[in-house]
Amino acid sequence: MLNFKYLPASLGALVLSGAPALAHHPLGGGTPETFGHGLLSGVGHPMLGIDHFAFIVAMAFAAVAMGRLVSAPLAFLGASLMGVLIAWGGVQLPMVELIVALSATVIGVIVLSGRTLSLPVALSFFAFAGLFHGHAYGGAIIGAEPTPVVAYLIGLFAVQYAIALAAGFVAMKVWSAASARDLPLRLAGGVTAGIGFTFLFENLETMAFGPVV
Repeated sequence: MLNFKYLPASLGALVLSGAPALAHHPLGGGTPETFGHGLLSGVGHPMLGIDHFAFIVAMAFAAVAMGRLVSAPLAFLGASLMGVLIAWGGVQLPMVELIVALSATVIGVIVLSGRTLSLPVALSFFAFAGLFHGHAYGGAIIGAEPTPVVAYLIGLFAVQYAIALAAGFVAMKVWSAASARDLPLRLAGGVTAGIGFTFLFENLETMAFGPVV
């Protein structure tokens, strides 16, 4: 049987292995020009941003605790597509990276606490976070033509949903109703909170002192 005792360490390793690629996507910063480019960029972007990836995994854990693994993440996914289109359309949202980092911190703390969110609260939070995560993703397609944008949205939706379902189904293998507050799972939430806080602190430091040169 799968065991979550190694999950916190695995997430920590992801932080280290993903760090050099956090600001990039599969095209190395280039604007996608074809359907294939858009699809590749959409699939790869959440995988290369560890703050986005950690949020999706922790969101899946929270959805499992609610008994809504299949449906609850759709609020995040739908809002993230809207956020992409808002960015593509040239509309700026305030403090995007700060809110992305804060959302990862909050979802990590929720999983760490072992609490179960009510459905209205969860859907509202997931949708709010999704809008800003999507806007952050959208920077990869600014200036792109509609065809690669559509492909990007397809890839982005598919990979994020796949990550959420995979993480949730693994959790369900070892996460019974009687053990929903197991320490390893809560520690995984703590790792996510740590990832989010790291990015949050970095953003606050940049706001206060300017970028490091």
